[in-house]
Amino acid sequence: MISDKPTNTIVTISKEQLSKLPAASFKGEIHVIDKVEMIDDAVKTLREAAVIGFDTETRPSFRKGHLHVVSLLQLSTRDTCFLFRINRIGLTQSLIDLLQDPGVTKIGLSIHDDFHSLGKVSPIEPAGFIDLQHYVKEFRIIDNSLSRIYAVLFNHRISKGQRLTNWEADTLTHPQQGYAALDAQACIEIYDYLSSGQFNPDASPYLTEPPETPATSN
Repeated sequence: MISDKPTNTIVTISKEQLSKLPAASFKGEIHVIDKVEMIDDAVKTLREAAVIGFDTETRPSFRKGHLHVVSLLQLSTRDTCFLFRINRIGLTQSLIDLLQDPGVTKIGLSIHDDFHSLGKVSPIEPAGFIDLQHYVKEFRIIDNSLSRIYAVLFNHRISKGQRLTNWEADTLTHPQQGYAALDAQACIEIYDYLSSGQFNPDASPYLTEPPETPATSN
């Protein structure tokens, strides 16, 4: 069946549409890894997964010119997320090897920024990564944020209420843990849905025509 939709249409969600969606929540187990001796068992479990979701969190700074290093590394399977407290345990060789292994598929979003930050903790040459910011463009989705991409596909909103909380606190709260875990798990959900062929851009309620480019005068 030939689609009657214009071929130059795009898929995007407005801020107003996003705000009206119900909030998504993490579904699965969460393990906080805050001791070095816990890392290798977590990495072993992750290596058994077909695909891994990836994200990081950094303690926000409210002073101009002052930046913190990465506080948290989130690596998730389809049902279990491991929260590695990098500010306490650093990046061990087993973790670095996992992030550099081209044979392990890892899904993230804007991973260049994450590894720029992780590189301040330890040198890493990431491999085996799929960046959703590029991947979704094949499906005419032009949004770049995880929250908007997730909303376009699943009609749920990833709340950002915990983003600016203290990721170096003595104990991560349950809302912090759920937020961090969902960000990593959502990467897998997005990839699984798109790669399975279930998403049809032409049938999306967020399909629209691109804004007109202003004419330039000679």
